[in-house]
Amino acid sequence: MKLNAKYMTRNDCFTVGKKISPKGIMVHSTATPGVMAADWFSRWNKSYKSGETNRQVCVHAFVDDKEVWQYLPWNHRGWHCGGTGNNTHIGFEICEPGGFSYGKGSTMVGYNVAKNESYFRKAWQNAVDLCVMLCQEYELTEEDIICHSEGAKKGIASNHGDVMHWFPKHGESMNSFRAAVKVALNKTGGKPTINQSTSIQVGDVVEVKSSASTYYPGGASIPAWVKTGSYHKVTQIISNGKPVVKGGKNCVLLGKKVDKKTNKESAGIMSWIDVGALNVVKSSKPPDNQKLYRVQVGAFTNKGNAETLLKKLKSAGFTDAFLK
Repeated sequence: MKLNAKYMTRNDCFTVGKKISPKGIMVHSTATPGVMAADWFSRWNKSYKSGETNRQVCVHAFVDDKEVWQYLPWNHRGWHCGGTGNNTHIGFEICEPGGFSYGKGSTMVGYNVAKNESYFRKAWQNAVDLCVMLCQEYELTEEDIICHSEGAKKGIASNHGDVMHWFPKHGESMNSFRAAVKVALNKTGGKPTINQSTSIQVGDVVEVKSSASTYYPGGASIPAWVKTGSYHKVTQIISNGKPVVKGGKNCVLLGKKVDKKTNKESAGIMSWIDVGALNVVKSSKPPDNQKLYRVQVGAFTNKGNAETLLKKLKSAGFTDAFLK
């Protein structure tokens, strides 16, 4: 699975910025023959409020036979199902091949099963691989995956027929899709192997290995300048009290860029990356014989004010900050 990331920052769904804790995955299909995953950016990266489009819709990703394009952060509330499933589910669309049209409702007119079998299988596999990656990242199972029509039956989505108007034409169903995801998950024991500790710490200056091609398995490609132009400072190594796993790999968050020649710091890429793709250039850990000192950054009579400052400190990368 080739995963590309390019967020639809003009879409009102993105600018609202509401977050979710994903509890499931909802599979859609586009009902727009011949429009592939990369094509949807120009179609949907528009603002309804500004009058640029007449639709208020946005999904997390589109899948076709060649690649996946991610258009929203996975933990961002999407506008994909017309119901409360938006609050709980990551939604992605499988692109449909060209050469046919739609009649009444979800009837596919002129759809050639034999001609489209190869496309379907490749797109199917990319969809399976995407679900496996998301299940690993958010500790989900195949049972947490539904399609739009199943969401409608559960009362959490609008009345759409996808993907059950299409899958059966190729002898498949959502049950067989979930079974394929389960087989793939079982190869890793259902969950990724999580390294609870890492030699890389917050504040370390690191370089990205020249051999690294993606930020993590299934992640976006690493631009050349990230590897050659700068070092990077590690901003975060855990989230919600546990290591961050993406694509089955333990990851850390890269913050500010550090110029290789001048050591001058500047705004960074703020991307999670596999620790195996990094070399430590300068460690923030003091020598074993060096004392550590704590710094008090505030004194409050109101606990709420203290908790607000604590949250700001942690978001800035001071993950060991605490209240006393």
